[in-house]
Amino acid sequence: MTNEKEPMTNDLTQTWQADFYRRPLQTETGQPLWELLICNSSRQLEYVAFCPQSDVNTQWLVQKLQQATQTQQPDVILVCRPQCLSLLQTAAETLGISVKASRRTPVIKQWLQQRRQVYPQLQGYTGEAYDPTAVDRLPPVPLPENLWGDVWRFAALNAGDLMTTFTEYLIPILNIPEALQPVNLGLASTVPISGVVINGGRQSMQLARWLQQADPVALNYIPGKPDGLILEAGLADRWVVATFEDQAVAEAAQRFETRKQLAKGLHFLLIQPDDSGMTYTGFWLLQPA
Repeated sequence: MTNEKEPMTNDLTQTWQADFYRRPLQTETGQPLWELLICNSSRQLEYVAFCPQSDVNTQWLVQKLQQATQTQQPDVILVCRPQCLSLLQTAAETLGISVKASRRTPVIKQWLQQRRQVYPQLQGYTGEAYDPTAVDRLPPVPLPENLWGDVWRFAALNAGDLMTTFTEYLIPILNIPEALQPVNLGLASTVPISGVVINGGRQSMQLARWLQQADPVALNYIPGKPDGLILEAGLADRWVVATFEDQAVAEAAQRFETRKQLAKGLHFLLIQPDDSGMTYTGFWLLQPA
C-alpha cells in the first residue's frame, strides 16, 4: 500500500508552469492574439510567444515548446487554465513532457498579473475588460449518490496535532503538499485548522479514490436556503457535498469559515470508515487557489 502525493513544485523535479490563451490584443487584421507563457518556479527561465487565433494548434505549440526547452527540459508543466490544457498536453507529449492540471500555479499567476500592465503599451491593445487569472467556474453538481458515506461533520485540530496525527498513520490516499504544511505557511502549532470529516462506511475507499481523481482544492460554506458545503476541485469543477437548514450546523459552518481565514485558508478533508479513530482512508490538506 502506497501513499499517493501531489508532485512537489520545485526546480529539483523540474516542474514548470505555463499558460496559453487570448489576451486583450489583436493583430493588424483584427484577429484575437493569444500569448504563450512558460516559466520555471524561480522565473530564471521565462519564455513568451504570441500567436494569432487562426494559427492556434498543436503544431505551433510543439515548435514553441521545443524553443523554450532548448537548454533544459522540465519533467512536468503545470497548467491552471482549462481552455489550453488539452492543447498543451498533446503538444508536450511529443517531447516526452508531462502536463498536469493544477490550480496551484502561483508563479504563472503572478506573472500574468504583471503582464497585464504591459499590454496597454503594445500595438494592438484593445482596451477590453480583462482579468488574467479568471476561470469560468462550473455550476455545482451533487456528488454521485453511490459514493456518499454514512455521516459527515465539521471538525478542527491544532496545526501541530494535525501533522502528527496524519503523518504517523499509513493512510492509503494521503495528500499533504509541502507548500501547504502549516510550518511552511508560518502557522503556529496551536492554530486551529478546520476541516470536514466524512464517515464513508463501506463506501469509504471508493469515495476516497473518486476524490483523488477529482483533485480537491477547497471546501467552502455557502449560506443560502438551504445552506451548502461546496467542494472546489480540478480546474473548474464544483461539487455539492451537503445541504442543510439546521441552525446548529450553520453555526458550525460559520466557525469552519472563520478558522479558515485565521489559518490563511488552510483546512482539511478526512475520509474514514467510522469514528473509531483506528483507520483512515483519505486525507487532503486544502487551501483556496
